[in-house]
Amino acid sequence: MRRLLAFVLAVLSTALPGLAHAWWQAEWSYRKPILLDGGPQGAAIGADAGRAPVLVRLHTGNFSFQGVSDTGADLRFVAGDDKTVLNHQIEQFDPLLGMALVWVDVPALSAGAPQQIWMYYGNPKAPASGNGQRSFDPDYTLVYHFAETGAPARDTTAYGNHAQTTTVTAEGSVLGRGAQLAATPLMLPASPSLQVAAGGAFTFSAWVRPDALGVRQVVYARRDGAGELVLGIDQGVPFVQVNGQRSAPGQPVQAGQWSHLAVKADAGGVALLVGGREAARLAQPLPALNTAAAVGADPGGDAASTAFNGVIDELRLSKVARPGALLLADAVSQGADSRLTQFGPDEQQAGKSHFGFILAAMPLDAWVVVAVLALMMVVSWLIMIGKGRSFNAMARANEAFIGHFRETAGNALESLAQNDKVPAAVRVDSSLWRLYAVAVEELRRRRANGYDTNAVSASTIGAIRAAMDGVQVRETEKMASRMNWLSTTIEGAPYVGLFGTVIGIMLVFVVAAMAGAVDINSVAPGMAAALLCTAAGLGVAIPALFGYNWLAARSDAIGADMAVFVDEFSTRLAEEQGEGSRLRSAAPARSA
Repeated sequence: MRRLLAFVLAVLSTALPGLAHAWWQAEWSYRKPILLDGGPQGAAIGADAGRAPVLVRLHTGNFSFQGVSDTGADLRFVAGDDKTVLNHQIEQFDPLLGMALVWVDVPALSAGAPQQIWMYYGNPKAPASGNGQRSFDPDYTLVYHFAETGAPARDTTAYGNHAQTTTVTAEGSVLGRGAQLAATPLMLPASPSLQVAAGGAFTFSAWVRPDALGVRQVVYARRDGAGELVLGIDQGVPFVQVNGQRSAPGQPVQAGQWSHLAVKADAGGVALLVGGREAARLAQPLPALNTAAAVGADPGGDAASTAFNGVIDELRLSKVARPGALLLADAVSQGADSRLTQFGPDEQQAGKSHFGFILAAMPLDAWVVVAVLALMMVVSWLIMIGKGRSFNAMARANEAFIGHFRETAGNALESLAQNDKVPAAVRVDSSLWRLYAVAVEELRRRRANGYDTNAVSASTIGAIRAAMDGVQVRETEKMASRMNWLSTTIEGAPYVGLFGTVIGIMLVFVVAAMAGAVDINSVAPGMAAALLCTAAGLGVAIPALFGYNWLAARSDAIGADMAVFVDEFSTRLAEEQGEGSRLRSAAPARSA
């Protein structure tokens, strides 16, 4: 047992380091580690941002574009546990130019310790799985990437708030393509999902690059009766205006340079953020706004307002007041020099088997179930091996003893006990010898008490047979000992495995729901790991079933041999030393 435990510990010590560097799925040949650092040495976002769509900007400086699909269809992003698949959306993917923009849905962007995610690629059979509706949380009511050319901007979210007017495409924007604005505004739809209640929550964010600075250039305007919300730039100074109240001057922006502007509102007022940091605040909550909004101009404004002349990109609206840490993360990570994302060297799969990937995907509860099943397997195999060796030795010893016993035909029944013809090994292992020994001991005890053992009565034979029956029962009980563990393993191991499978499947669906991932790649590894528990239960029970049946057959055969020997010994005792034998020896010989 100690050697077995040492072997198991040695196997675990070699296997666990491999699991620490697990590979998500065998079909993907390559992966790249991506470190998300929101701490002081990275993006310094100051507080946890929560769920965030993080931009992964790939270029020839951090990615070779070798071994990946021409469309990026085989890209998969997996959390640091190498199990949880993260939603993503490909905005642009061009391996010829060596550039790609991918939005990855990070469930919890932390300002503390850096987080690692994995980008897997190199599976030519993988279908495209990018989906913007799942990559941006449901509180985003409008997201424009402006990736379209010659068509109105399309909303990435599930709300479908597509632009009502077409803009000129601007190449080489801060994020691929942008929208060139001049005199004609970009009109947004007046849909129910974009309505804002009085004092309600709201967030606007966008990247802007003024071509020239002017007076009261309008970036975003929405009016509904007497209510208004205007975001603009006045001679390079961003401002926000609510119902005629205008914010104090804040951090200026420069012509020809990209700046991140955001406005967020709640019941306490409206805040203006420049570069992700608060620049001004109004203690005025928003009015009810249910009409169509305009980007780049204020169609219902006064003559003093002018159209925005420049490029806008990555326009987002939300029905909640986004945390400042999230807006800061957007500002510091979406530019050309992201301080949030750091890329590690590409890794190539070392050829792990599919079974290895299943083991890597197993959660702790599955390992607990497998450990219980492994214990049941070890105990059942030890019992089967021990019983098998014991039964084989007993069968061989019984065969040898019965040969010696039958050689004594015509001699006294006690002759085998009086000489050394039966080897010591046979005496130790043979159950027939123990039956024989108790019968001989009964005869000797009666002789010592003055009984005539040359004329044994029927009652004495019955008493000797009863003593042999007692030994036979004890021998049968000895053979049956610990067989109940095998029957428990046969019946219980599949249920233990099934229990692990049910718990594992429950956890798979819970984790998938929490991560917002419902595709097959996100649930398949966990499902396979859960089903492994059932397979392990069957793997423990099936050998135990075969072993139990074989041992039961051997036990029945040995029991039959003992029953036959009891009958044979009793018959010889009655013939050779019973009262009938004395009468036959005393009668005169009959003539032929």
